[in-house]
Amino acid sequence: MKIGELKNLWAPWRKSYIVEPKPEACVFCEKGNANPANDRENLVLSRKENSFVIMNIYPYNAGHLLVAPYVHIAQPEELSREVYHEICDSILEWKQILEKSLKAHGLNIGVNLGSAAGAGIAEHLHYHIIPRWQGDTNFITTVADTRVVSQSLTDLYDKLKLEI
Repeated sequence: MKIGELKNLWAPWRKSYIVEPKPEACVFCEKGNANPANDRENLVLSRKENSFVIMNIYPYNAGHLLVAPYVHIAQPEELSREVYHEICDSILEWKQILEKSLKAHGLNIGVNLGSAAGAGIAEHLHYHIIPRWQGDTNFITTVADTRVVSQSLTDLYDKLKLEI
């Protein structure tokens, strides 16, 4: 590749999420405020006073987690310092859990602010933790518009719950 030459990253498996009608209610508000007795059904892994960790139902990789505040806000500067630090603590905690439990070789940790930046739910701030492994991208994504996720969400939920 020459300097200045761009490569494209294609993610056609995400198209269904992008074009499907979105629910009226905020999924983070619904899942965050749901009865904790339904956490397995809602894939909520952990709850703290001001935030929670939930599995992404459209994962880029097995173990793709989201950390969100209970409060419905869009920008990180709207968080109190207390909530911001609680979220950061959860990110560090789950980083270690994913490394230990899933043997992740690395992680992508970040936030998409606004729909132009890739946020699928731009109106409710949430942070992504995505486990990565050497060679976790392969030809099947390109030739078959298919993403291989090797474990069901509920099996992975049960495995991760054992770690906390």
